Amino acid sequence: MKFSKTVITGLVMLMGVNAFAQKKGEKFEKLQIEMFPKAKEGYKQVYIQLPVAKNENDLKVEFFVGTEKMLDCNKHFLIGDVKTQDLQGWGYNYYEVESKGETGGTLMACIDPKLTKKFVTLQPEVVRYNSKLPLVFYVPKDMEVRYRVLRPDAMKKAVQN
Repeated sequence: MKFSKTVITGLVMLMGVNAFAQKKGEKFEKLQIEMFPKAKEGYKQVYIQLPVAKNENDLKVEFFVGTEKMLDCNKHFLIGDVKTQDLQGWGYNYYEVESKGETGGTLMACIDPKLTKKFVTLQPEVVRYNSKLPLVFYVPKDMEVRYRVLRPDAMKKAVQN
């Protein structure tokens, strides 16, 4: 019993040190979110703070609002909407999610009736990369926001017929 607690504690500490080491080299603008409204009942406020990057105009952020569900082999999506709101008097935007967590999807016959855990999302959105402003979201308490940074390839030329 002591051995497993020691191993688990060691792994947790190692993961924390690893995450700190990865973030240590990144530079962040001072985070200011006090001006954003508080989350309404049944919702939570989450945010993305992007590190300062070279050539931020070349980068984009794709975000996914969703939740993990046990689903069959069909392709699924969440029913709902992400609305961009203006923070009055500041000129900043934030995002409000309207969804009851209901899913839609294809109706293929699944050979294997086994359910698997999948992250099912609303339609992903792409926004500009800006390390000076956080991306602030108000999502239902059972949902989360995931994101990825999109970086450009070298510019290519189209082929002419």
